[in-house]
Amino acid sequence: MMDRRVFLGRVAGGLLAAPSGASAQKAGNIRLVGFLSPSSLSDRRTARYFQTFRQGLHDLGYVEGQSIAIEPRWAEGKYDRLAGLAGELLRVKVMVIVTYGGVATQVARQATATTPIVMAVVQEAVSTGLVTSLARPGGNNTGSSSMSPELVEKQLQILKEVVPKISRVTLLGNPAQPGHGPQVRHAQDGARVLGVAFASWRHGTSLKSKPPLPP
Repeated sequence: MMDRRVFLGRVAGGLLAAPSGASAQKAGNIRLVGFLSPSSLSDRRTARYFQTFRQGLHDLGYVEGQSIAIEPRWAEGKYDRLAGLAGELLRVKVMVIVTYGGVATQVARQATATTPIVMAVVQEAVSTGLVTSLARPGGNNTGSSSMSPELVEKQLQILKEVVPKISRVTLLGNPAQPGHGPQVRHAQDGARVLGVAFASWRHGTSLKSKPPLPP
């Protein structure tokens, strides 16, 4: 499997290397790369990913301050800020927007139908409507998508093997994320098979709950 850093770097790099029409820039000009995230650099996982992305572009020959400049926008956990931040990126005329997560990808798609979008850290891109298919994404966005929701059932099986007496599990997640729904459904199915009560949770509120079914 191709390293995610290299993959995103190649996709973003390919888009930067092939401007056309009114958006074309003269050779040697610095091209702007937008980066849209609902999180912030204070989150270690996000900071690590952002640095890896920058390094990936560098490894492919794109040097910040010489051939490209990255314009990051951080929502600091406030999802309602994403639309405004996406608008900022479009106003500074970035040539491509790299999105971190499904919500950022949705917002970017709503903001523009022409500026290329490269999505990452996205679950179930097809079933959530972010792309038409993995082979032919359609529209102006591409990138990578994981199928991790299907792994939830297997994770529950392993948990049951490790803790045979477990009777209840709770899924912590963000319903605003496009992949959350499929993840919850797979978790419900897995819990039902194992005879374990299941609940999904957000900000201290139980959203859904299912009692264990008899074997």
